[in-house]
Amino acid sequence: MKKTAEEGSKTAKDGFKNEQNVIDIFNEWKINIMAQEWLCTMGYKLTEIESVKAVKVKGNYKSDIQVQIKISVKLKDEIDCQNISIKLVSTKHGFNQIDKRWVDKYVILWNIPENVSKLLKYYSGETAPYKDNVKDSRRMFINEFSDVDQNLLLRFFEQNKVLILTDILKGRGQFSAEWMLVICHDGDILQSILKPMNEVLNFYSQGSIKITTQGNLKIGRITVQRKGGDAGKKTAQQLQFKMDPMDLFEF
Repeated sequence: MKKTAEEGSKTAKDGFKNEQNVIDIFNEWKINIMAQEWLCTMGYKLTEIESVKAVKVKGNYKSDIQVQIKISVKLKDEIDCQNISIKLVSTKHGFNQIDKRWVDKYVILWNIPENVSKLLKYYSGETAPYKDNVKDSRRMFINEFSDVDQNLLLRFFEQNKVLILTDILKGRGQFSAEWMLVICHDGDILQSILKPMNEVLNFYSQGSIKITTQGNLKIGRITVQRKGGDAGKKTAQQLQFKMDPMDLFEF
């Protein structure tokens, strides 16, 4: 049985618990106003679209779904594939983890020199503090490093800012994300914003690289922290990068 436009809109309002809900919305593009708005934002003319097929991207990629769009223009068929990173939020503001790995994984990814990787392991807690009188006996905050070490760490992130933000937001390879879709479902209020990833990168890179008063690291609008939590498991010693997806609604 085909759904009516009203039923399609209800699906959007009741859904968005996970990426599958977004897939369903795209696949109902003929009757769903929100899907039509997203497709128009991507630059498509609805009258030229023959079919839309959204699928889940499997594996550890920045894209959550891939939308395959078949368009027919002057008897010529073409199929476009758009990779989308999805952020689902239910509050006006709140951090969203966008990447987490062991320090050694980042060493390989960004060719981090040994003196910098040592500092990151002090920060994450993989290595015990190199001095006494720290706030947390398990690890060190960056503002507890010597001035020389703080400057060393800041210099590395300043020199590699573009590479780092590109990897944690867009990713690499076939399934690198070309778009970011943020959907906020806060009570009865439902809003979404779809932005090209290059604009997202430019936006979140705004601002300097600095050490916060809490002793963490800010790269523009991105926060770097020790993962923590995990009921005290060793995985708490991973590094994580966090963002507030709702910031996208500011521009």
